[in-house]
Amino acid sequence: MHEQELFAAALGLQSPWHVSKLNFSEKEKRLDIEIDFEPGSLFSCPVCGKPAKAYDTNKQSWRHMDFFQHQAHLHARVPRVECSKGCGVKQIEVPWARSGSGFTLLFEVLILTYSKEMPVNKVDKLMAEHDTRLWRVIHHYVDAERALQDHSGVTQIGMDETASRRGHNYISLLVSVR
Repeated sequence: MHEQELFAAALGLQSPWHVSKLNFSEKEKRLDIEIDFEPGSLFSCPVCGKPAKAYDTNKQSWRHMDFFQHQAHLHARVPRVECSKGCGVKQIEVPWARSGSGFTLLFEVLILTYSKEMPVNKVDKLMAEHDTRLWRVIHHYVDAERALQDHSGVTQIGMDETASRRGHNYISLLVSVR
């Protein structure tokens, strides 16, 4: 198995996607993985799902989970398709990332996992990412989950905040009263 095939398998890439190039820099502590697709490949229209060929591409990059102690980044030409059903020219969704995130789905899972266990200002140092980018990911998933919850049965809530120790360590309590 060639190293490109190994990384494609590790990333879970499926046809028409494949790893076309690997660029490893020990000095920069960075691994760049180029992902491409086979010429003539068909992609589903994001609006109606009809298969269509690539109209053109946009180069995009995503931060991925570290490769040992090296930052890993994915780069790909992401196709736009022109749908024959009149949907217009639309950018497809890649299977490894959420649109507009700048992170792979696996990296977002890692952000959420770490954020449940430690403050975001510790996570940003651990992951070498700005906290604003991390908060965007957290807010996206928290807002999506909140939209699914039904709070119509809650009629009263109780809230209190107290210091856990002297200084500025606080504990907030929210209680639903039924």
